[in-house]
Amino acid sequence: MLRKLSILALLTVFTALIAPCIGSVVYSPVVAFEKNVDGWIFVNIRIPRVLMGLVVGSSLAVAGVVMQCIFRNPLAEPYILGISTGAGLGALLGFVLGLFYLTPALSFVSATLTVFIVYNLAKIRGFFTTESLLLAGIAVNFFLYALEWLILVKTNAHMILGWLVGYLGNVEWCDVYLASLAIIPCLCTFFFSKHLNALLLGEEQAFYLGIDVKRVLKILIALATLSTSITVSFAGIIGFVGLMIPHIARRFVGDDNRFLIPASALTGATFLTWTDALARILNVPVGIITMLCGGPFFIYVMKSYAKRL
Repeated sequence: MLRKLSILALLTVFTALIAPCIGSVVYSPVVAFEKNVDGWIFVNIRIPRVLMGLVVGSSLAVAGVVMQCIFRNPLAEPYILGISTGAGLGALLGFVLGLFYLTPALSFVSATLTVFIVYNLAKIRGFFTTESLLLAGIAVNFFLYALEWLILVKTNAHMILGWLVGYLGNVEWCDVYLASLAIIPCLCTFFFSKHLNALLLGEEQAFYLGIDVKRVLKILIALATLSTSITVSFAGIIGFVGLMIPHIARRFVGDDNRFLIPASALTGATFLTWTDALARILNVPVGIITMLCGGPFFIYVMKSYAKRL
């Protein structure tokens, strides 16, 4: 497992070194030391954008691992359950109202309310099923998207439309520093990896193993919501990363969350950085690329899950 994690780490480092050179204009790393326009673009636009992709990709992937474990649902992830969209609504209100410094806080509050609504809508007679959870998440997603578009139309704030579908452009160094705070809840999640392993057996079994299930669930949901909110505040709504990456990482390291969480973080960082490099070449928001990849992947996972039932 450590050998596999080392390979993933080396791949992530390689990505961080090569990705800034790729785009509609290909740069040599030497240009970073040149005192001209190309050197300024490389250092102040390309490198921050790549670092933001690493942070956002790893954070969304870890949040996806948490959601799939605590809900015991292979299709659960922040975007599908409406958490990303809820965080986006809070961030959008912050932008429109000019409360830029409060944007992450508004995003977190809005995402937390979304989790509460989806969870309670999905419960039927005190329990929730895979179908009810997905339906509740999709329904809330549509409703929140409608609210976001209503705000965009009424405020004529079309300049942030690209951000709404997931965009890593226009990133500055200060944005990278603030977005890096999302790494903290991801690290905290790692320390609950054994609790997540127990929750995979079911809440009742986890309780018999001496785990305070309700408390742990609240902490894990809060950590996943916090990391998602921070990334959405700076990168917009990037969908399906939290769905695809945990499944891909499981192919390498299995279901043990002690290895799955770091593997997902590294794989998510690498995936989103290369995806954003492709988005730079095509001159489109990176969220469009992840959705094009995530749609077929969602169908694949859904079909595979249905065959096991």
